[in-house]
Amino acid sequence: MTDLHGGNIYKYRNFVDFSANINPFGIPENVRKAVIESDDLWEKYPDPYCTELTEKIAEKEKIFAEKIVCGNGADDIICRIIAFLRPKNALLCVPCFSEYARILSANDCKIRTYFLYEKNNFSVMPDIIKYINESTDIIFLCSPNNPTGNTINPEILRNIAEKCLSTGTLLVCDECFMDFVKDGKYKSSMNFLNKNTIIIKAFTKIYAMAGLRLGYGIFGDSKLAEKIRSTGQYWSVSVPAQVAGIAVLDESDYIAKTLNYIEKERNFLTNQLLQLHFKVFPAEANFIFFRSKFPVDEMLIKEKILIRNCENYYGLDKNFFRIAVRTHEENILLISALRRTLFG
Repeated sequence: MTDLHGGNIYKYRNFVDFSANINPFGIPENVRKAVIESDDLWEKYPDPYCTELTEKIAEKEKIFAEKIVCGNGADDIICRIIAFLRPKNALLCVPCFSEYARILSANDCKIRTYFLYEKNNFSVMPDIIKYINESTDIIFLCSPNNPTGNTINPEILRNIAEKCLSTGTLLVCDECFMDFVKDGKYKSSMNFLNKNTIIIKAFTKIYAMAGLRLGYGIFGDSKLAEKIRSTGQYWSVSVPAQVAGIAVLDESDYIAKTLNYIEKERNFLTNQLLQLHFKVFPAEANFIFFRSKFPVDEMLIKEKILIRNCENYYGLDKNFFRIAVRTHEENILLISALRRTLFG
């Protein structure tokens, strides 16, 4: 049975995990130290408003703190948005992160789909504008997209933002992987932020803090931000998560180091996969999307390596796979295992 998401290390113990797209450098050491040293606060309730953390994020994003909402991971922000707004009609680009559809469906929202086609490398095309109208309450975009790994052309993104503003459609841009993109600031929807736009970010991937659960939303409308802030559980972000978030936002060298390393190793993996005759799609984040006629995920289980089978993404089948960019040693291990399983 295919896992709903990657990273199931509790079922597959002592496996090398390429199924979850986490920074291969791991959580920065000074952040780990800050969390451990905050143990005297663990018996206290956390700040429900994440005041210090929000101010640090606002400084980083160069936006007013009142437009920032912190949550228990990116999923928490998405859940709050949908629970508060109760949209009736949504538009999703598929394939995409499955949680959008799951949360929308749980809130009785009708979903229309805009298909991303293989012939276009699964890119959002200009014709998406025709799918947005006054009956579209909300649209979710993911850039870089999960699982395909490509960003949305900035001009197309600009047109979508303007169209959503004119039709009264809420545009939610999931940019949880944008920090891995070298020219990410030029491709971000922050450049087109308006009152109908929300940008979702997370500490999960770039800072390797998946277990701590920390994400946030950047709102074009501060009034909507305040309403979403008041939705959901009161103490949604734990003390350790807030401490880690505050500490990690000073890690500029860590980000620069990550970007250079990811680009180098992504190119290495892409070239190796092409040599193995897989169909590899253009990638901009810390993971690679490819197609194979062989069940390589099942084959690699015997090698104690996990990769992500993308069959449960709407619009894909069992021949599509996603791998994270890991350390060079781990990447070599993966390629060597693929060679053994394919060619003996």
